[in-house]
Amino acid sequence: MKAALCKSLDGPDAIVVEDVPDPVAGPGEAVVRVRAAALNFFDTLMTRGKYQHKPSVPFSPSGEIAGVVEALGPGDHAVRPGVRVQAYLGWGGARERVVVRSDELVPIPDGVSDEVAAGVSITYGTAIHGLAERGRLAAGETLAVLGASGGAGLAAVEIGKLLGARVIAAASSPGKLEVCRAHGADLLLDYTSTDLKDGLRELTGGRGADVVYDCVGGPYSEPAVRAMAWQGRFLVVGFAAGEIPRLPLNLLLLKGCDAVGVFWGESVKRDPAGHRANMVKVLDWVAAGRLAPHVHATYPLDRIADAVRVLDGRAATGKVVVLL
Repeated sequence: MKAALCKSLDGPDAIVVEDVPDPVAGPGEAVVRVRAAALNFFDTLMTRGKYQHKPSVPFSPSGEIAGVVEALGPGDHAVRPGVRVQAYLGWGGARERVVVRSDELVPIPDGVSDEVAAGVSITYGTAIHGLAERGRLAAGETLAVLGASGGAGLAAVEIGKLLGARVIAAASSPGKLEVCRAHGADLLLDYTSTDLKDGLRELTGGRGADVVYDCVGGPYSEPAVRAMAWQGRFLVVGFAAGEIPRLPLNLLLLKGCDAVGVFWGESVKRDPAGHRANMVKVLDWVAAGRLAPHVHATYPLDRIADAVRVLDGRAATGKVVVLL
């Protein structure tokens, strides 16, 4: 079978497509014929050995997939061959077949495409975990999303609206902000042309945001905290800007606010049943038309390096997906 392999830690240029042996399902496992493998910004970091998870080379990028159950190993299973499923893997999805524990597979409802189903685990899973479980976002509150046009940010915009929030989308260009508007953002803020702190205060009438969902980090985190409402919640989601910020702790005291870590990958390990329930909910929302995940572009497997470069250049709005 064909597999994309990152053979050294030199970035997207190190990814090649080669033949590898077909996998075999062990007890409690399933072989899934992959139809779509979604990419995320952390894939660019993994190809350089700069992510918190550091798989040994060679490894396949893509932490989430959609496909069809092809074979089952020994034991009882909740799925059967021929069923369309999606799954979160962590990495290793960009290959024609993968082995997954069958109890980690989530059936895909009719009407939900492979490319959409492949790309909801990480971004929408993080959004639900972050906003509902960690951020305690309540209906009527104001949510500010930094890096709102990327896959993680757009998911937070959409989930925030479903939870009843007033959503401010902050991104780096008018074009990206229009994508956010199309996905439900109430207010828009271009933080390359407007001071983030002043802009958030102005859009909230001086009150500040109740919850900030920060996918960016770098120079944007501290201004966002300075523009928070009393007893707000600042959610630390990711560092797409490339720099891990250092926050003055006196700001948390003065605002009476919380800085909250959102480590979705670890939460999946510790609460797999909760993750599965969230994925069933997200896929049902998509099937019902209540969520419309945005796919920036699709690429064939032999162009996966180009797909990763799109993320590396921060040019994507929504998800980048490899079709197999």
